[in-house]
Order: sequence, then C-alpha cells, then structure tokens
Amino acid sequence: MKWVDVYDIAIELAEKFPDVDPKDVNFVDLRDWVIALEDFDDDPSHSGEKVLEAIQAAWLEELD
Repeated sequence: MKWVDVYDIAIELAEKFPDVDPKDVNFVDLRDWVIALEDFDDDPSHSGEKVLEAIQAAWLEELD
C-alpha cells in the first residue's frame, strides 16, 4: 500500500484497532500506525496533514 491507498489503509486500521475512535487519534500516532502496517510500502516522508486527514475520514466512514 501507498499513501494514496487511503481506503485500503482505513480498512486495515479499522481491523487492527477495532476499539479505537479515529477522531481521538492524533496525526503523529496515525502516521506511525500507517507506517507500521504490514502491507504498507511507501516513503514515510511523503505523508502530510491532508493525507492523514483523508485516512482519518475514510476510517470514520468505514465504521459507519
């Protein structure tokens, strides 16, 4: 997965952290969690606030 795979990342985060409310996750932790995903294979420095916001929004959608 790459940073652009927002929905795939969100699905994996929802599965890995089922008891976590994405609204309560700060961007530093979110970035670290994404980078730690087994299927993630992208440059960690390519993340930014907009990408992290998109991942967080997709994660929230996944929970609905």
